[in-house]
Amino acid sequence: RAMADVKPNHTIYINNLNEKVKKEELKKALHAIFTQFGEIVSIMAFKTLRMRGQAHVVFKEISSSSAAMRAMQGFPFYDKPMRIQFSREDSDMIAKLKGTYVERPKKSAGRVQKKPKAQKKAARAAVVGGGGAARGEDGGPSQPNKILFCTNLPDETTPDMLRLLFQSFPGLKDIRMVPNRTGIAFVEFDTEAEAAPARHSLNNFKITPNQQMKVDFAKK
Repeated sequence: RAMADVKPNHTIYINNLNEKVKKEELKKALHAIFTQFGEIVSIMAFKTLRMRGQAHVVFKEISSSSAAMRAMQGFPFYDKPMRIQFSREDSDMIAKLKGTYVERPKKSAGRVQKKPKAQKKAARAAVVGGGGAARGEDGGPSQPNKILFCTNLPDETTPDMLRLLFQSFPGLKDIRMVPNRTGIAFVEFDTEAEAAPARHSLNNFKITPNQQMKVDFAKK
């Protein structure tokens, strides 16, 4: 109804989000699922009573925000279908950002993550987690398996965040984190044939602006 009179712009407005999810986890999960559509300048989510269950995602390109809105409309995110429309407030926000992100895209993209500490931890996890994957690849690619081995995940990754990424592939059966080890997880599908496309699509997927998830077949 009201959507028709809002022109396409850089910012999408999402509501009907699960209010139980912590703000920082919500922002990371939104980044993980929307980064496939293009560079994200900023993600805003607020925990005030009036703004609960809502978020704004600002893309660098209008083509990205349009594609994201089309593809993710009604997407089950933490068990609730997302409702997405173009934001009415885009003009003010983008006016402020335009000058910055044309000349210095790195700086404004960094605004998504406010915690340098978390970044350092993630970088350490990348070194620890990435080592396992690299060793596995020495003997050539792993044999196909219905279980995928994910490494180089941020410390704060949860099974729910991974489920959001993998549930678009048919046959998803189970997601297991490894107790007392951050940065790695196993994702099981019903068959090898169903696991293969997920591995192909999500290997090297940028799960945060500066961290790529590695996905390989688990050793049999």
